[in-house]
Amino acid sequence: MREVGISLDVRSAFGRELKRRVDDYFTSRGLPRHGGRTIARKAVVLLVWLALSWGGMLVAGAGFGAGAGVALLFGLSAGLAMAGIGMAVQHDGGHGAFAGTPQGNRRAAGLFDLLGASSHVWRVKHGHVHHTYTNIVGVDDDISLEPLARIAPGQRRRAFHRLQHLYMWPLYGLLGLKWWLYDDFRQVLRGRVGEAKLTRPRGAEAWRFWGMKVVHGLWALVIPALVVGWLPALAFYLAAQFVMGLVASVVFQLAHCVEEAEFIVPSQRAAVLRLDFYAHQVQTTVDFAPQSRALSWLVGGLNFQIEHHLFPRISHVHYPALAPIVRATCEAHGIPYKVHDSLAAALRSHYRWLRRLGRGDVEVEAPAGAPAVAG
Repeated sequence: MREVGISLDVRSAFGRELKRRVDDYFTSRGLPRHGGRTIARKAVVLLVWLALSWGGMLVAGAGFGAGAGVALLFGLSAGLAMAGIGMAVQHDGGHGAFAGTPQGNRRAAGLFDLLGASSHVWRVKHGHVHHTYTNIVGVDDDISLEPLARIAPGQRRRAFHRLQHLYMWPLYGLLGLKWWLYDDFRQVLRGRVGEAKLTRPRGAEAWRFWGMKVVHGLWALVIPALVVGWLPALAFYLAAQFVMGLVASVVFQLAHCVEEAEFIVPSQRAAVLRLDFYAHQVQTTVDFAPQSRALSWLVGGLNFQIEHHLFPRISHVHYPALAPIVRATCEAHGIPYKVHDSLAAALRSHYRWLRRLGRGDVEVEAPAGAPAVAG
């Protein structure tokens, strides 16, 4: 990590009561904390959805001579399925919440490799760094889009950022391609994710890292090109990647990069930044559209990001039931529980946040020896 020390208190009164209330919920109902049959059925549906989109494109192109336009439509469908697999299956597996066994969780987490990204890098970048140091500028690598965008106070502002509230939306769709072709290789070769150490994959892990990069390219691009031709194959692949990247990126941004979320900019002169871990997760995270069952199904409950950040090892299938418990506990301890009632409201807040940051309307000057917080 950075030279500024970060001390996280995981035994605060708020944290203890929150865990007790959630423990009581599961104990009184005799429920497992993993996803059980509910998430297993969802995984099957999403994988079949992806297979039908991919297979339909091949049949339409090879059997009926359909061109790039039809392939693009199948790609849009495949992209939604891939986004669902990443957020509703892989995400739970990577956090150990998909199944009741390590093997089941590893299989679910490994689907990230099938989608072109590295589950090895994700464990450090997202599972450790982002979930531990959420919205701490210069530490949380998930809020670093520099130099393309300024999405947090304390980051350098460039002249072209004045238009980031317009140009970033299509760029979000490049996330999957960026993972597959650039980010994972750069971070593995550097041996770091931001300022956090990343152990280079070795043995079976290395075979998975390099081999699955090839496997992804084969099933998603090369085989379609051999069957239907390069133009329809590219239309299918780029459409799928764009939709997956756009959905995954926006879901993250709506939870952390909106006007209501807090950011911490550590002072370079601060010896130690002390935080209540559980309060920090609530303060830097915002829920959205909690009443939308369809959205929650597709995005793996990540519209309940507060609940996820507090209890990442609990499957997302439980988040709607946990949300009232978390909210009541926050209110009892005077900690604001922030939520956008609709998807549209969250999108507007992110748009305004990008515009404010790009224009320099949000600036933070950290006082000597203390963190600065903005939101």
